[in-house]
Order: sequence, then C-alpha cells, then structure tokens
Amino acid sequence: MPADLASSMPPVADYLRLLPEILLTTFGIVVMMLEAVSKGKRTYLGVISLVGIAAALVANVPGLISESGPAFHDMVILDGYGIFFRTVVMGVGFLSTLASLSYLEREDEGQGGEFYALILFSLVGQCIMVTAADLIMVFIGLEISSIATYILAGFLRDDRRNNEAALKYFLLGSFATAFLLYGTAWIFGSVGSTNLEAIRKWLPENQTSAIMAVAVALIFVGLGFKVSVAPFQMWAPDVYQGAAAPASGFMSAGPKAAAFAVFFRLFMTSFLPIHERWAWLMWGCALGTMCIGNLGALLQTNVKRMLGYSSIAHAGYVLVALAAASSIGVSAAMFYLASYALMNIGAFAVIGYVASRNERFVRIEDLAGLGRREPATAALLSIFVFSLIGVPLTGGFFGKFYVFQAALNSHLVWLTILGLVNSAVAAYYYLKIIVAIYMREPEVATMQLEAPPVSLRLALWLSAIGVLALGLFPSALLQFATSSATTLR
Repeated sequence: MPADLASSMPPVADYLRLLPEILLTTFGIVVMMLEAVSKGKRTYLGVISLVGIAAALVANVPGLISESGPAFHDMVILDGYGIFFRTVVMGVGFLSTLASLSYLEREDEGQGGEFYALILFSLVGQCIMVTAADLIMVFIGLEISSIATYILAGFLRDDRRNNEAALKYFLLGSFATAFLLYGTAWIFGSVGSTNLEAIRKWLPENQTSAIMAVAVALIFVGLGFKVSVAPFQMWAPDVYQGAAAPASGFMSAGPKAAAFAVFFRLFMTSFLPIHERWAWLMWGCALGTMCIGNLGALLQTNVKRMLGYSSIAHAGYVLVALAAASSIGVSAAMFYLASYALMNIGAFAVIGYVASRNERFVRIEDLAGLGRREPATAALLSIFVFSLIGVPLTGGFFGKFYVFQAALNSHLVWLTILGLVNSAVAAYYYLKIIVAIYMREPEVATMQLEAPPVSLRLALWLSAIGVLALGLFPSALLQFATSSATTLR
C-alpha cells in the first residue's frame, strides 16, 4: 500500500470506537440477505438480530473494546454521554425485537426479516446521532434512523392504518428535516464549520448574530419534530395509533432518546453561550408540550392513541430539564429517558398482545377483566402504568423527581409547579387503564386470550424489572448519568 494512502487512512482506534455501528450494520445486511433466501417461518432472523444487538452492546462497554475519544477527524466522539445513550437506544432495539417475534408470527407477516433489519439500521442511525460531534454527522444519523422508521410505521402493507401512519410520518418528517438542514447551512455560512466545538468557540464573540439566532431556531424546529414537542407534535398520536404496536413502542422510545441526546449536546455545548436567547423558548415549549399532551390524552378511548399523547407530555417533562440548562438537568433527563424507554416499550408490548390479530382490540374497554384473564400480564402492565404516572418505587417517579429538582435548582419555580399540575392531570387518564383491568367485566368478544409467548413474556419481565430496579435502586444509574453528563462537550 502506498505510504501516502496508508497515512490518510483512519487509525484502528477510530473503527473500534464505531464498532457497535459496524456490528449493527453487518447484522442488518446479513438479515436482509437471509430474508431473500429463506422460506417458511423467519423467527430465526429475529434471533440473529438479537445476537447482533447484544454483540453491539458488549462492544459499547466503556474501555472493553476501545478508549474514549474523537474519531474520523472529530466527526464523532466516544464519551460517557454517547456510551450512555448508545446503551439506551440499543436496549430499546433489543426489547422491541424481542416483543416483535410473536407479533409478526401472529400477523402472518411473511417479510419479518425486513422488520428486524429495519430496526438494526435505525439503531445505526441513532448511535451515530448520539456520538456525533459535527452537524453533518447529526444529519446523516438522523436520516438513516428516520428512513428506517418511516418504513417501520407502514410495515403491514395491507393495513390502511399502517399506510396512513407511514405517509403522515414521512411527509412531516421530511419537512422537518429540511429545517434542520437549512439551519446547518446557515451555521456553516456564519462559522465556516459545522463542528460543534468550532461553533462553541465562535459564538462568544458573535452572540448578537441574527443569522445564528435564525439558524438555532431552524435546528430547534427540526429536532422538535423528532421528539414531538409543541407545536410540532401533531404527527405523534396518528402515527402511534396507525403503526404496528411493536413499531410504535420502538419509535416512541429509541428515536426520541437519540434526538434528545442531540438536543442536549447542541444546546448545552455549542449553543450554551447564547443561553439567554433560547431559554424562554424552552420554557414555553416545555409548558405547551406538557399541557397539549396531557389534555389531549384525557379525551382518548384508543390506548395507542392515548399513549401517543402521553409521549408528547413526557417530551415536555424532558424539555423542562433542558430549560434548566445545568449539568444536573442533563443527568436528570438521561435518567428520565432511560426509565421512560423501559415503561413505554413494556406498555406497547402488552397492548400489542391484548389487541390480538389485526389489532382489533385497542380501546381502553378492551382491557376490561385483564386482571382475571391474565393476572401476570395485567400486573406487569400496571407496573408500567404506575411508572408513567410517577408512583414511588418505580423509575418514572425518580425520573420526574430529578427533572423537577433540576428545574428548582435553576429557579424555574413556576415551570415546576405547572409541571406537577400536569403530572396530576395525567394520573386521571392513566388510572382509567387500571380501572378497566381490575374493576370492569370483560366483553364476550375479548374473553379468549392465548397465553403470552415466551419471547413476549421475556420482553415484559425485562422491562418491568428495569422499571422497578430504577425505582428501588436509582443511585447506580444516576451516578453513571451524572458522570457521563460531565463528559458532554
């Protein structure tokens, strides 16, 4: 090999720092190739996907494969913050794949391998997003993740609800991505670079730049859509209701966590010098998102649609931590997103199971008598619902506690009070699920319910154990989140 070519190649350490993404891509390609030559049941493709995600999780263990540091000419950076969010999104992918095995077999979806491959490719994009140190890498990661999730939303091709969900998600998502790209172009025109560190160094001496203010607003719009914050939340209820339940659970947790990771990395590092100019925006959007999500959920009778509005409200709680603009707020949001991922994946998995073939039973009334029909599954769903409410001894309680504590430390008293009021409002519509499970008689049509398959039970139990572990022993994850937040740059 010529010396000049060898010297231009990235060192081995750069590839090791991106080993999880390389593994996920490799397994995704393998699953796609095997899908083309497989006949009959394709459940083993899901197992291969699980092995691939597990291997990527092992490669993500700090210090086990590679040391932290920048890679590929500072385009990406492996730090504690990126490692934390990589673990979260890959954990979401693992649980979603596990819950999908029985769902796809029940729906007789012959192209199951495509579903698993799309999850793997979406995880690749999300992992790139959380380790990106350049706006170009943020855009690339966002597009890889988004294109895969657009297809996931409409995966059941013969279902008109899936088609509608995919079309809405694609059109609005593409429109929002254009805002992000336009904002990136304006930043490059002003700074001469899209590197996050270069932007942070340029801003202190150019805080009054009107072009930069517009660019930050454009990027906020692009990311705001991905995490469904007001006023860019209109797509979430329709998409979560129309998509297949495992896909809805995956979209509500993985891409949202990755987008919030970018949100915090940008606004708490590159854009921090102009904090006074965007703080009011975060304050107002956090309040509006909580109110729209919770008030919208009050009126819903479809459980998936209600969880869609619920996801909007939870995005508002995370935005409260961003409004706090402190390292405590960052670690609180990290803890919150980890616990939210577990409880939301579990809730959507149970709904997908109860809904039966073609998702016929997705109303709150269809959960009636579940405590008598499937006591264990009902108990697990209750754990997820109580965590969504924020009941003590669950991960959701400490997630909200740390977020509101961070807001108080930043003297955001009114935002904290209004956030607590919203949490009380949310308890009403969540408790309707508990009432239906244990206090109502089931309809004849929903009486018959087969026992949950092993893969689904494993996904539910892993999610529930995670929720309870974060509620009973929150300090371990919080300490890791706190130490990871200090590496954010």
